[in-house]
Formats: sequence, C-alpha cells, structure tokens
Amino acid sequence: MSHDPVLTDPGLYRVVFENERVRVLEYKDRPGDKTSPHVHPDSVMITLTSFRRRLTTEGRQVDLALEAGQARWLGAQEHAGENIGDTPTHSVFVELKEPAPGAGQAVASPPPLGPHM
Repeated sequence: MSHDPVLTDPGLYRVVFENERVRVLEYKDRPGDKTSPHVHPDSVMITLTSFRRRLTTEGRQVDLALEAGQARWLGAQEHAGENIGDTPTHSVFVELKEPAPGAGQAVASPPPLGPHM
C-alpha cells in the first residue's frame, strides 16, 4: 500500500501543482478529522489558517498549535495526524523531489516530528 497522502487521504489532500522538481499539495480538514499514516518528503508547509494538530508515529506523539501565515520546514517523515482544535486546517505543502544533501547517511536519533523552523 502506498503511503502517499493523496492516496491514503484523498478527501483531505489534493495535488495543485507538480513538475520534475516539486509537488504542491493542498490540505484541508475539519475539527476531529484524522489522517491515515502517510509519508512526506522534505517539504515547506505554509499555514493558511490557525490550527491545532496531534501528529503520531512509532510511539511518539507531538501536539502543535500553528498560526496562519507561517512557513515551516518539514523534514522527511511518516506520521498520522488529527485535528484536535476547534478550527479547520488549511495548509499547503511544497514537497521537494530532490534528495537532501547527505541523504542515506546514518541518523543517530529520529528526526523531529512535525514542522519546525
């Protein structure tokens, strides 16, 4: 089974642009909506609304509160999400198709879960 969010959660994610270097996804949900486990490559996330989410993967969990109008780095990761707030989520992901410099090197600890500066 694919872990592409457009395939795991087609009612929440949609492709708005794609070429050989990037893919741009739009994400919309409502309070209480959950996503299936899915994968994001290295991406930039732009928040169009303020929202609260819970991201989980492999026994780790993080709760996030993000304001509208932010651009955040999202390192490659697999997670499932849940809208734990009382507002809809609306965001855009610019997924990079090129491998990160040094990709394939051993990682000492798991990468941060969720977006960060």
